[in-house]
Amino acid sequence: MLALVPWIIAHPGSTKPVIAHRFGISVTQLESDLWLLMMVGVPPYSPGDYIQVDPESDTVEIRLADYFTRPLRLSPAEGLALLAAGRALLAVPGSDTSGPLATALKRLASALEGVDVVVDFGEPTFLGEVRDAGLAGRSIEIEYWAAGRDHLTTRIIDPGPPFFAVGQWYTDAYCHERSDNRMFRLDRIRALHPTDATFTPAADDTSEPPTVFTATPDDISVTLLLPPGAAWVAESTPVDSVEELEGGGQRVVLTVGATAWLERLMLQVGPDARIVEPPELRELPARAAQRVLARYAGLSRTPSAPLA
Repeated sequence: MLALVPWIIAHPGSTKPVIAHRFGISVTQLESDLWLLMMVGVPPYSPGDYIQVDPESDTVEIRLADYFTRPLRLSPAEGLALLAAGRALLAVPGSDTSGPLATALKRLASALEGVDVVVDFGEPTFLGEVRDAGLAGRSIEIEYWAAGRDHLTTRIIDPGPPFFAVGQWYTDAYCHERSDNRMFRLDRIRALHPTDATFTPAADDTSEPPTVFTATPDDISVTLLLPPGAAWVAESTPVDSVEELEGGGQRVVLTVGATAWLERLMLQVGPDARIVEPPELRELPARAAQRVLARYAGLSRTPSAPLA
């Protein structure tokens, strides 16, 4: 959405198929985004305070609310924060790196008198190899760390086009070991080797990328109570529902395929997070923390042992 708005403003009258193709989404998803955009505004939320767009038109034009047409005066700290956010936005797939946003950021950097910000999200080590193998229709052998089971496996896959979702790069690939399609997170590939086997590459279309996680009948529905400051869980993890609580916390329902993954999540959030349902998992975070502390205790008794 953040990349979509400035591009449409810079290219008024573009048709929906052209915009959808530009951002790698379906026309249906684009229309849904445009309906959502109509709800964006600023106080006091009178008719002139909302972004205006016609989602039902064959072509798309965006008219900004009057608030956005007035000069914005920034403190140095606000300017630096805006520069960092803008540079991060330019890294989003689909952003126009030579469009109005990029031009405005250059002027902002100049106004900050020599202060510059470099935002580097980095890429998974094997992103290029996976992309090339998918385009060429060449099977690859990978050593892959399965986070759910905390296990390193070696398997041969036929990779699909890599896509960016929920803050990570993925490929929807055919796994020869499972004889079925599986989702692989590229930063969890520990090693990659080409093979002589080939396959027919997936067609390049404008459909939406596959979902990162698809629940199975064997998976578990888990309800968490998260403390204030842990909203990143719902933002970075596929969840079934989120309920905002008084005091800033959240009640989150998500589907879990393996408890090893849930243990790591709870340790990341900290002791203020709790598992509400199912009851048999309520003590899981404490048991995981005890195992971690026991390992540290073992290291403290053998100070000469190398740290991994």
